[in-house]
Amino acid sequence: SSTHMSPLPRAYRPKLAENYTEDTWLKLRDAVGAIQNSTSIKYNLEELYQAVENLCSYKVSPTLYKQLRQVCEDHVQAQIHQFREYPFLCSLDNLSFLKRMNRCWQDHCRQTIMIRSIFLFLDRTYVLQNSLLPSIWDTGLELFRTHIVSDSAVQKRTVEGILEQIELERNGETVDRSLLRSLLGMLSDLQVYKDSFEERFLTETNRLYAAEGQHLMQERDVPEYLHHVARRLEEENDRIVSYLDQSTQKRLISCVEKQLLEEHMTAILQKGLSTLLDENRVTELTLLYQLFSKVKGGLPTLLQFWRDYIKSFGGEIVCTPEKDKDMVQDLLDFKDKMDNVAQSCFARNESFINAMKEAFETFINKRPNKPAELIAKYVDSKLRAGNKEATEEELERILDKIMIIFRFIHECGAAFTSKLEGMFKDMELSKDIMIQFKQYMQNQSEPSNIELTVNILTMGYWPSYTPMEVHLPTEMVKLQEVFKLFYLGKHSGRKLQWQPTLGHAVLKAEFKEGKKELQVSLFQTLVLLMFNEGEEFSMEEIRAATGIEEGELKRTLQSLACGKARVLNKNPRGKDVEDGDRFNFNNDFKHKLFRIKINQIQMKETVEEQVSTTERVFQDRQYQIDAAVVRIMKMRKTLSHNLLVSELYNQLKFPVKPGDLKKRIESLIDRDYMERDKETPNQYHYVA
Repeated sequence: SSTHMSPLPRAYRPKLAENYTEDTWLKLRDAVGAIQNSTSIKYNLEELYQAVENLCSYKVSPTLYKQLRQVCEDHVQAQIHQFREYPFLCSLDNLSFLKRMNRCWQDHCRQTIMIRSIFLFLDRTYVLQNSLLPSIWDTGLELFRTHIVSDSAVQKRTVEGILEQIELERNGETVDRSLLRSLLGMLSDLQVYKDSFEERFLTETNRLYAAEGQHLMQERDVPEYLHHVARRLEEENDRIVSYLDQSTQKRLISCVEKQLLEEHMTAILQKGLSTLLDENRVTELTLLYQLFSKVKGGLPTLLQFWRDYIKSFGGEIVCTPEKDKDMVQDLLDFKDKMDNVAQSCFARNESFINAMKEAFETFINKRPNKPAELIAKYVDSKLRAGNKEATEEELERILDKIMIIFRFIHECGAAFTSKLEGMFKDMELSKDIMIQFKQYMQNQSEPSNIELTVNILTMGYWPSYTPMEVHLPTEMVKLQEVFKLFYLGKHSGRKLQWQPTLGHAVLKAEFKEGKKELQVSLFQTLVLLMFNEGEEFSMEEIRAATGIEEGELKRTLQSLACGKARVLNKNPRGKDVEDGDRFNFNNDFKHKLFRIKINQIQMKETVEEQVSTTERVFQDRQYQIDAAVVRIMKMRKTLSHNLLVSELYNQLKFPVKPGDLKKRIESLIDRDYMERDKETPNQYHYVA
């Protein structure tokens, strides 16, 4: 570096003479030569700087500039010989060649900086005032570019050497990144980076990743391939940061994405999406979404495959009769899983959420009536079980999810929908009533030691239950009367009918192992409470004491003495309960949980009940059919049977048989909404 010194005061300036100018230039040329040859300079740098300033003051700047340029050019021209010596050049491997080129470049930069520091006054006055003249630094770059890097053989060898090093690194070998950074910086500084290097580099990159994509798509499974692509993109971004020019980033990354992703989008999804979704591979699904969002057409392609997967998987659930008993739970689980994928993996993308809804709506309506029927039964069983199976909050969450599934079913009939909504309303009102009842109980003079919870169900909304009278303990009967008095005091004119089949309780029990709580049905409660009064009872004695119907009692005893949690012993042993069996309390009962739920064994649904449910769904739908027929006839006035049926199929959102449509048309003719043409019976007229 140099120290800037002010020009000498005029009084001290020597009178300019030819030999003075010549001597000063020789001194400066000598110093420049010493810098270029890396030998020691004879003169003080401040003295040299002052000499340049003095020369510039005496108007010889143009000559000084030309002479300096010529000295620098002569030196740079001499440097090319070390790269042109053919035998020597061939004996160098590419890495040695690159190191030699880098050494030459680094020396040149260092020399130019030092020369500029001596001639700084020239640079900041004469050169700056002449816009057409390059600065001393730019002159140094121009000379190096013209005489060394623009030499075709040297440039070719340099670029090929750099490309070779990058390929080695891509194959996992360690390379000298600082060397690559310096050489690529040189090409950028000399403004030949794009033409000499970048085009060749991107062509080679394209070739490499095209071959790699083809090869790995056949060899690796999709999760492995996705991680490989992500790693490759990370590596290339790292190269940009470490040694490539920033301007290369967009084209380089685009090239990798095209060859490893865009060219294989359909193949990746065909080969692996189903497996990723089946196995709930959240990490890989997130990666898949992120990668596909980078390439043109990636997300629309993923969206289509995602929609098709949901339709296919959901169609299996709905259209496999053997799985009907699990259909609703399977649908809920599947919806939960797909919701999680859309939220966690697909960035809550609205298009994917809408596609999922559309897919659910498509597959759930592939099988007429059955999903609606099974959803109704599932809701009934959940509400019947109440908090035996789940807390109130859990139950609410389950019911909310069921309603989402239910809404995918094309119009199930207004009455059917209103019944389901009525069921939910009952549960909400029951909660409010119980808050008021608890406050009411606190003001009673004789508080009960039993905590009572009652669900008030509106008869028209719920399935009909067979009335059953059982013998309740006195404390329960008394508490029922208290509730009845409280409720009818608020809602006069209503009739309460208790449904013991829907009741459940939590009992405190003591075994040898210690205290436990038993979560049981009301029937199980009545049976277990008998063992507070005696040690052993026959089935007949239990039936007489509880009043439970025989079939129901056998299932109840079976659940207590033959299931997983056997709180009663049965004699003789066996899986089924028979007349004459005797039961005693199992004091040796053990269980790891403190609160144990003992499931009641459910009676299987009869064929008659199935037919009845299907029939009710159709009855609800027939009003929709009637309304559609009248609407069409009112608009068209006259229409043939075939055209009317065709219009109905376009308008109705649920499946219907031609025979059922014919019945509804006949019914409307009987009720004078329309009439047959007297001459063409297949033609109908609207009756205004």
